Amino acid sequence: MTSRILISVLLLSIIGATQTSGYVPQSDKSIDAFWTKFKTAVSKGDKNTVAQMTIFPVTMPYGVPSIKTRAALLSRYKQVFNGEANAAKCFASAKPHSDLPRAREFEIGCANGSGEEVIIYRFVLTKSGWKFKSLDNINE
Repeated sequence: MTSRILISVLLLSIIGATQTSGYVPQSDKSIDAFWTKFKTAVSKGDKNTVAQMTIFPVTMPYGVPSIKTRAALLSRYKQVFNGEANAAKCFASAKPHSDLPRAREFEIGCANGSGEEVIIYRFVLTKSGWKFKSLDNINE
């Protein structure tokens, strides 16, 4: 019985020690490489590269239809990357954030017109690498 308690305490200690501030570890080179390429493409307005780095459908904020195809992303590009937030400006200094329960995902938070960081761009690790997967407004 005592050994079970000791093991439980040790496991809880290990779990607690692994909790981080929410930043993706900088040692993950695949995230770093993806993020550098993606934010550069957005800052240059390189729609084709952004589309190649996207998984469809792209989930959109509440009440906004998802983006189901590459062609739809190309036509709605401005809505996604320069709608409620200026993604190019935001991405220049943004750092990937990750929640431990979703280890295969990270997100970037951007400020809306009021300066609140409520516009969230989410990315997911797929079989072919990291991809842009959704845009959300946590106020909606």
